[in-house]
Amino acid sequence: LLLAARGWGCLGAMSRYSTEQRGRPNSPDYRLYFKNADGKYISPFHDIPLFAGSKEDKEIPAKRSKTTGSEVLFNMVVEVPRWTNAKMEIATEEPLNPIKHDTKKGKLRYVANIFPHKGYIWNYGALPQTWEDPNHTDNLTGCCGDNDPIDVCEIGSKIRSSGEIVQVKVLGVLGLVDEGETDWKIIAIGADDPEAQKIHGKYFYIDDVKKHKPGYLEATIDWFQLYKVPDGKPENHFAFNGEFKNKDFAVEIIKSTHEHWKALLHKKVDGGAIKCTNILVSGSPFCCSEEDARSIVQSAPAFMNGDPVSPEVDSWYFFPK
Repeated sequence: LLLAARGWGCLGAMSRYSTEQRGRPNSPDYRLYFKNADGKYISPFHDIPLFAGSKEDKEIPAKRSKTTGSEVLFNMVVEVPRWTNAKMEIATEEPLNPIKHDTKKGKLRYVANIFPHKGYIWNYGALPQTWEDPNHTDNLTGCCGDNDPIDVCEIGSKIRSSGEIVQVKVLGVLGLVDEGETDWKIIAIGADDPEAQKIHGKYFYIDDVKKHKPGYLEATIDWFQLYKVPDGKPENHFAFNGEFKNKDFAVEIIKSTHEHWKALLHKKVDGGAIKCTNILVSGSPFCCSEEDARSIVQSAPAFMNGDPVSPEVDSWYFFPK
């Protein structure tokens, strides 16, 4: 896992990218920066194409995408490996948007264990080049976006690494309403996963998930409904009464958030504190030079070996009523 996190020995999409650690792991100053195959520092939020297989240096936003059969594949940036508790996320308000350990009131954030689950129950991350606009009211949910890239729950059998880039096929989507904000959760599986070929229904991949992974979708509903309760917050709610929508519905949601991202990167909407610094997005007023990108990374604290075991929430479980 450590080798994968540093970008060595990985196959597929990850072989085109590597990561560089800065700061001390398990501390507020830890950052994981990204490089492309040419060794250029890039933003995982803005410079990695949404569609897998596009030519990164020439087509951003991508005009062509990789397919497997009739399947369009997307790039996923893994933030949190399955079964871990540390709340790692793309730092949307920092230049080049490295992955960081989220904090609240100066303390590192960890999700509680929700019995019988341990940490995050999928590989959790985001689709690059998407943005849930907080100033746009979603017609389907009646709520504005949560100001982040769209989230992905990757349900394959492999445990991924933070910073890994995985080509995924989309299976469906869950509409979470989190503290009054629209927070779509894309359900996907790595195209390289041994179980991916089992899920091949023409329209209703979600039905195949129920068949081959019984109980997983129900556990996903349970997890998202309750994961903030140990922090003293109310249960979350869902659009469509918690019904998972199919692949085609999910792809339309992704396309919509991609359009919002394009408007953001071309300064057609106000992104507030969002940092749009990039080196590859054609025509973006936020493009910076390779030298500027290097300076951003080098200004971060140098990497320091820390305790390899995170002080995760292992000693107790939250039992829902």
